[in-house]
Amino acid sequence: MTDIGFPLYVTNILGAWKLLGVIAIVMPGFPRLKEWAYSGLFFLMTGAALSHAFANDYGDYGFHIILPLFYAALGIASWALRPKSRRL
Repeated sequence: MTDIGFPLYVTNILGAWKLLGVIAIVMPGFPRLKEWAYSGLFFLMTGAALSHAFANDYGDYGFHIILPLFYAALGIASWALRPKSRRL
């Protein structure tokens, strides 16, 4: 985190948001909360990729860019392939 210019305490905030988002997604019911959790995780992962790109911190073979974008794609796939009973 400090390599791309963020203070270390940001990891606590982002980690808590990720944990709450995953809990909201796997918890039964609350379809609107799930929509917000999916969008939050998408913005979190794409923001991570962009932060690394703007800081010129690509990692080996672009790992710091590719991995968050892969997680964002998994989130999109999970959202798009959910059963009709879990849609708004």
